[in-house]
Amino acid sequence: MVCLQETRAQPEQRKAPEFSPEGYQTYYVDAERKGYSGVAIYSRREPDRVTEGLGWKAFDREGRWVQADYGRLSVVSVYMPSGTSGDERQDFKYRIMKKMKPLLKGFVNGERDYILCGDFNIAHKEIDIKNWRGNRKNSGFLPDERAWLDWLFDDLGMVDVFRHLDDRSEQYTWWSNRGQAWAKNVGWRIDYQIATPAIAARAQQASIFTDDRFSDHAPLIIDYKTSARWLNG
Repeated sequence: MVCLQETRAQPEQRKAPEFSPEGYQTYYVDAERKGYSGVAIYSRREPDRVTEGLGWKAFDREGRWVQADYGRLSVVSVYMPSGTSGDERQDFKYRIMKKMKPLLKGFVNGERDYILCGDFNIAHKEIDIKNWRGNRKNSGFLPDERAWLDWLFDDLGMVDVFRHLDDRSEQYTWWSNRGQAWAKNVGWRIDYQIATPAIAARAQQASIFTDDRFSDHAPLIIDYKTSARWLNG
């Protein structure tokens, strides 16, 4: 399965076969604004159900959530807002973070398992960002943003699956296009797979693919050992 964020393409722009890879079911959720945001899931197995958005108008019109359900397992491609463009967008980011708290509590306390794959636009700890001292007052590494992830992992009990498997430093998923950030590995780890505990415990191996550069992000790859218990309900 492949989860994409910031697809930025409208249906009329997705005519090429690359947008519908052979052997995959493809599910896109687009932003109303052309050339902006958007998420997608490519799945080899047809889901039982696909959910587009969360019913939150301001969030959904930016194309930031698509969820595929398989038995008792749900996989989500999510693209959280960035606050780098100014206070208005940072405030929107905080509102979405607050609004997600009861939703995520329901995920942990319910009968389903969840894997949230996506760009959360937050580096959690100092180990997750090269220049942490210089970014303490910048969106993506602000105290309230990091505290939200503390709550998510430490209090609520969801799992940062990559960190569950790999505790090494300098493991990043995003690099600025400015300067030589990529060449010097001056990066941020802002892309996550965040899972409920039972399915997180099935994670076997994690890697960040940096052999080729597709964009300013690098693919985060995690292998899970699942079973009919999850996929067939």
